[in-house]
Amino acid sequence: MNQHFINGRYVAGQTGETLAKLDPATGEEFARIACGNAADIDTAVKAARAAFDGAWGKLTAAERGRLISKLALKVQDHFEELAKLEARDTGKPMSQARADMDATARYFEFYGGAADKVHGHVIPFLNGYHVSVIHEPHGVTGHILPWNYPAQMIGRSLTASLAMGNAVVLKPAEDACATAFRLAELASEVGFPDGAINIVAGRGHEAGAALSAHHGIGFMSFTGSPEVGKMVQHACAEHLIPCTLELGGKSPQIVFEDADIDALVPIACKAIVQNTGQTCSAGSRLLVQKSIYDDVLSEVAKQFSKLQAGTPEMDLDCGPVINAKQRGRVQSFIDQSREAGIPVIAQGQIAQGVPNGGFYVQPTLFGPVPRGNRLEQDEVFGPVLAAFSFEDEEDAIKAANGTDYGLVAAVWTKDGGRQQRVSKRVRAGQVFINGYGAGGGIELPFGGTGKSGHGREKGFIALEEFAVTKTIVHKHG
Repeated sequence: MNQHFINGRYVAGQTGETLAKLDPATGEEFARIACGNAADIDTAVKAARAAFDGAWGKLTAAERGRLISKLALKVQDHFEELAKLEARDTGKPMSQARADMDATARYFEFYGGAADKVHGHVIPFLNGYHVSVIHEPHGVTGHILPWNYPAQMIGRSLTASLAMGNAVVLKPAEDACATAFRLAELASEVGFPDGAINIVAGRGHEAGAALSAHHGIGFMSFTGSPEVGKMVQHACAEHLIPCTLELGGKSPQIVFEDADIDALVPIACKAIVQNTGQTCSAGSRLLVQKSIYDDVLSEVAKQFSKLQAGTPEMDLDCGPVINAKQRGRVQSFIDQSREAGIPVIAQGQIAQGVPNGGFYVQPTLFGPVPRGNRLEQDEVFGPVLAAFSFEDEEDAIKAANGTDYGLVAAVWTKDGGRQQRVSKRVRAGQVFINGYGAGGGIELPFGGTGKSGHGREKGFIALEEFAVTKTIVHKHG
């Protein structure tokens, strides 16, 4: 992994500098990756442009879809290998890594099948005119992806762009990029033309900044923090390059007094500890109607106290967080909340026998959390759940919309009218009723509002993001 993947082959970086890759489960170095710079990005963008102008760009939509579908089969053929790479890179439990590879293969299947289903249309116009609307690729798209779901994010972001005929340049997270390189290798094996997929590893403020500022890309897809998202959007604006930003969330689960508590409890716990809470759509706020708050939190606490964090091979509820910096950040939320006098209702455990150097954090349930508190407002990106109560429907909506984020929400109630009223008024890109999450939700448009970003991924709507709409007006007399 100490090289870049450009134009169908591994190439050394311009500087020769490498970065250490640490195993989150042990804290020990197990690999080194190349440290790319602007020159490496420029080489990758030029390779992508040559592929778009050449072999890749000449393929029909059906041929592109066939290659993507072949890659889905390759993922299945190398399933366990890829899952182990993902678990080693990120520290996540093996069952989570396997679920991620299932979703990755599903993305390839979906967009492989969708590649030739993006149709234009004809607009009835004046007599003597024929007006058609078609969708064309941007050319070269840039992708800066995070470390929490490396393989899934490739399926979600790159594959939609490839399906539309773009060539791509990826800057994966320096903390987790092993599956990105392996998937690029497998793409070459199934016949993707050289330059269709290019990967430059390195630091965000060097390689990532160079990619988002490069005049040779036609579109940028970024997933990460709001702070970095702002910098990406500023860089793209210099060349008037459109972008999709998926920037995180502080997603509420709103529990009314008529909710099915037995169904809620396991889902509320899983929604915050899945992937060790390092999920943009994590259900990190538990809003419970005052009349049932004590009963609900008592049941959630029972299950929360049984949670355990361990190594990927232990395959427990959580793994470690990704690195020491992230562990420190998550722990600071826990420590500051304790110091502020916010009660700890329950804590999970770090399993016996985990390596001392691993980046583990105890799953922690706080409540009641005062509204406006940092723990209620800011994304922790770790296994920390903030609980508090609300009075009535109006108060629930006010609380749910009380942060700058707007990514995902859940409404728990048996009242059909309330289900519709609340789901329409909650500010979120996705709202689940009596459930949370959709097993990857490959087909479901995903994205947020406010501090959660803009643009949509997943489903057919993502294909429109990675295309330019062209209107052709033909006056034929």
